[in-house]
Amino acid sequence: MQNNLTDCEEGEGGPNSQGDGNPKESSPFINSSAATDVEKTQQYDGKNMALFEEEMDTSPMVSSLLSTLANYSNLPTGSKEHEEAENNEEGARPSKKPVKAPQLGTLMGVYLPCIQNIFGVILFLRMTWMVGVGGVFGSFIIVFMCCSTTMLTAISMSAIATNGVVPAGGSYYMISRSLGPEFGGAVGICFYLGTTFAGAMYILGCIEILLIYIVPQAAIFQIEGVEGPEAELALLNNMRVYGTIVLSFMSLVVFVGVKYVNKLALVFLACVILSILAVYAGVIKTAIDAPVFPVCLLGNRTIVSKAYDICAKFIEIDNETVTTKLWRSFCDSESLNATCDDYFTNNNVTEIQGIPGVTSGILAENLFGNYLEKGVILEKRGVVSTADPDSPALNTNRYVLADITSFFTLLVGIYFPSVTGIMAGSNRSGDLRDAQKSIPIGTIAAITTTSTVYMSCVVLFGACIEGVVLRDKFGEGVNGNLVIGTLAWPSPWVIVIGSFFSTCGAGLQSLTGAPRLLQAIARDGIIPFLRVFGHGKDNGEPTWALLLTACICEIGIIIASLDAVAPILSMFFLMCYMFVNLACALQTLLRTPNWRPRFKFYHWALSFLGMSLCLSLMFICSWYYAIVAMGIATCIYKYIEFCGAEKEWGDGIRGISLSAARYALMRLEEGPPHTKNWRPQILVLVSVDAEQNVEQPRLLSLANQLKAGKGLTIVGTSVQGTFLDNYSESQRADQSLRKLMETEKVKGFSQVVISSNLRDGTSHLIQVGGLGGLKHNTVLVSWPLNWKQPEYYQQFKNFIEVVRETTIASLALLVPKNISSYPSNGERFTEGHIDVWWIVHDGGMLMLLPFLLRQHKVWRKCKMRIFTVAQMDDNSIQMKKDLITFLYHLRIDAAVEVVEMLDNDISAYTYEKTLVMEQRSQILKQMHLTKNEMEREIQSITDISRGSIRRKNPHTLGPQHSTDEGARVAEKPEDESEAVSNPKQVQLIQSKDAATPTSPTSPTSPAAPPAGGADKGKTILAATPESSKDLFNMKPEWENLNQVDVRRMNTAMRLNEVITKKSKEAKLVLLNMPGPPKNRVGDENYMEFLEVLTEGLNRVLLVRGGGREVITIYS
Repeated sequence: MQNNLTDCEEGEGGPNSQGDGNPKESSPFINSSAATDVEKTQQYDGKNMALFEEEMDTSPMVSSLLSTLANYSNLPTGSKEHEEAENNEEGARPSKKPVKAPQLGTLMGVYLPCIQNIFGVILFLRMTWMVGVGGVFGSFIIVFMCCSTTMLTAISMSAIATNGVVPAGGSYYMISRSLGPEFGGAVGICFYLGTTFAGAMYILGCIEILLIYIVPQAAIFQIEGVEGPEAELALLNNMRVYGTIVLSFMSLVVFVGVKYVNKLALVFLACVILSILAVYAGVIKTAIDAPVFPVCLLGNRTIVSKAYDICAKFIEIDNETVTTKLWRSFCDSESLNATCDDYFTNNNVTEIQGIPGVTSGILAENLFGNYLEKGVILEKRGVVSTADPDSPALNTNRYVLADITSFFTLLVGIYFPSVTGIMAGSNRSGDLRDAQKSIPIGTIAAITTTSTVYMSCVVLFGACIEGVVLRDKFGEGVNGNLVIGTLAWPSPWVIVIGSFFSTCGAGLQSLTGAPRLLQAIARDGIIPFLRVFGHGKDNGEPTWALLLTACICEIGIIIASLDAVAPILSMFFLMCYMFVNLACALQTLLRTPNWRPRFKFYHWALSFLGMSLCLSLMFICSWYYAIVAMGIATCIYKYIEFCGAEKEWGDGIRGISLSAARYALMRLEEGPPHTKNWRPQILVLVSVDAEQNVEQPRLLSLANQLKAGKGLTIVGTSVQGTFLDNYSESQRADQSLRKLMETEKVKGFSQVVISSNLRDGTSHLIQVGGLGGLKHNTVLVSWPLNWKQPEYYQQFKNFIEVVRETTIASLALLVPKNISSYPSNGERFTEGHIDVWWIVHDGGMLMLLPFLLRQHKVWRKCKMRIFTVAQMDDNSIQMKKDLITFLYHLRIDAAVEVVEMLDNDISAYTYEKTLVMEQRSQILKQMHLTKNEMEREIQSITDISRGSIRRKNPHTLGPQHSTDEGARVAEKPEDESEAVSNPKQVQLIQSKDAATPTSPTSPTSPAAPPAGGADKGKTILAATPESSKDLFNMKPEWENLNQVDVRRMNTAMRLNEVITKKSKEAKLVLLNMPGPPKNRVGDENYMEFLEVLTEGLNRVLLVRGGGREVITIYS
């Protein structure tokens, strides 16, 4: 209930709709700022509500909720505020005038406005022509299709309009709240453009009535005496000039006096109704006494009225044959022996009745269509004429000609605007006493009435009026009368005057409604560049929106042809109606809990049928206009999607997304993906500091650069503590992750886990990340910084556990070393290499990752090199050929090199390195234990402040922190050689100036040690209590060393030597990551092996496969 009753949802019609981009709904009942804390407390006092006192801020009493609901006002912005503001201009009122409750019922609020908007210019100016050209049968099909479309749309609209409170804004509000801001904005703009072009169409119809039927002599560009294209151009220029004048005048009227437009609406409606009644009265009159409207035919061709005075070639006056004006029109002189047009000479002149009457049986002749090419002479069916088909027609300006090429789809596009206007009732929902009752009844009744009138008019026009008169668009054969006016009773002027005022009123209504619709869209804030049109005068009048509307309307005026403008607005209205039907169908099929319309006579099949009809009519009317309209809507949709404000309106598109996601997830559960569909679904494990900020932001940069595969990305972290105590910290961490993901343009999800320790939290992320079949298959975790220092002991232990867990879970693992040196998304490598060291087969991960990286602009210019290692018994030449062939089939471009490694003896330096590594492992373990014991002892005998100072200054009691991952804490060659020179007592050299004798068999140190290495060793010893010095009294022999560790150290050193030699300058080195030891005793040794393996390399990406093939040579 609370979600439905929203304060206009920050949209149009709401008093506070400023387009602030707030994506959440605001309720007038929860946390209302009007009630103070004291008032809230008083609400619960003495009402037996003490049990709920603590929740009073979020859960109001039912009585207060119902009272707020009863006082809820839903008044539209626009003309009503404008009218009230003008009425209140006389002076400031001491107190605010109470707002009157809406009082309009179904008849005045919905039915009559819909009638006024539906009946329009097409009925009076083009209906008879459509029946004459398309025939009664074809025209009836057109009317039936269009009326069925609007009826089905009205059913869908009624369901949406009765599903809760609909503020003013009509179709835009309903579509935007049902289909989301993207669809709502796109369709709202289309509906606005349709309404604007409708204003242009009404103005053009008004000018056509004025210049052709009322005062033809007012034409600035004279039509008399010109023919063909010149006459057509003169007519269009007259329409442009007068149309611009009328548009300017109407815009001024709307700007200064909207209340007069609303008050005159009934007058305009009365003109429409009287005109239609006059037509029906005229039909009844023809059954009794047909009116005299003669039409003159030469053979079977219709002659224009101004070409003759008497429908005869000559007449007898006092026994003397006298030629007529018609003779002079076709002959070169008045004499009987003059040279005349061949067709005129060979055919007789006959006069027929233009309106033979409803009982004349003319319906059979008008039953089928008679489509004409432009410039073709109108001819009567069934009349014989003599004409030479080879000779061109002369004196064509004497005949009634077809002004445009007509065909069925053109008629659909011209006629459809005459059934628009069904939204008039929903647009006035704020004025209705009971909108949920009035909108369905009034709208459907109005459509039923107008559809009945249209269908009956099609039949009656065909039954009463001669076919050549019906096809005479401008009444040139009936003395320039409006064709529908010739049928009217008591006079044609009833129709002429009535249609003139109705088109004027309809134009004013369009210029009044369109700016308010644009203002509603602008105030919603979903289209940023339209926000300026949300402002207006102090009384709410949309000044800027009116100016833009007038400018767009002028485009239609410049087109100047009513027949060309009508299909344009048909496109926009059809698109709007299509999405109304789509909204209803989606809401019905998705069965959202909020979908509870009071109007029950709807069905999703009817909505889909209406949507299909709308789409079909769009392409039937004009396929290129339809493509343009859909292109405009698509552009607006994409613009809102990328640049618009984020709104959460509980729309149906979100429901579609949820249903589609559920369906897709269920499909993914059916089995693992095929190798061809495999793509890295990455779980990025990051750590956060005390302020919940991410410590390794470059991990997300790398994840983004790997996402050419377009797979899933989950960025996860863990917070230490309990859920009850640390929930706020987890929320801050989640916001930090989301913000960083947005900065790094990583499209994915964030996940924060609260656990008693970070080890378990990381394990939980690996286990439960993802959903169903959409789970991660790759884990991206950074190399632990400063892992050799005692205080980071647990950190590298956690890292090794991650490696073990990913191995057990068959997940791929990516470990970037020295992550801070990796490029950001804004950097570009203009040259360089990505080197792949393919030592063991891992399912193809080493091949796939460089390919994905090179899809990103950071790595695009880098070339790929693949190195593999050959042993003594391998054929290196054949290996290279096979590898080149393999890469060719994989469609991967890369240089190939095979590196031979000979089985040399293990050097003394390797033994020394292994020896020192084992000593270090023992020291680290003992340091970890003694450090814990020492901290407990110090904590017990010192105060908290001294303890915190000791932890903040670790150089006093522990090794210094190194911010550079490259500055590793490792035993140096001088330490190692000194340790070997004294086999009786092994100890670390504390002085960095000590001599460094080398064994005759030991190789030269491959890299000079950092200068601070001995200082760190000395610091470690300084931090060690006396009890730990016994560790330095061990007496290991080389032969007592673990030979497995010796071999591993030998492999690491030799591989590092080769890799450093070949890939020292590479931008990135990808390398197989060895597996961790099965027992946890050798964890420190494992880290040391990896450290030796990657020593001297800037950027290294250690890769472990997930135990399955991820790349294939097959298509």
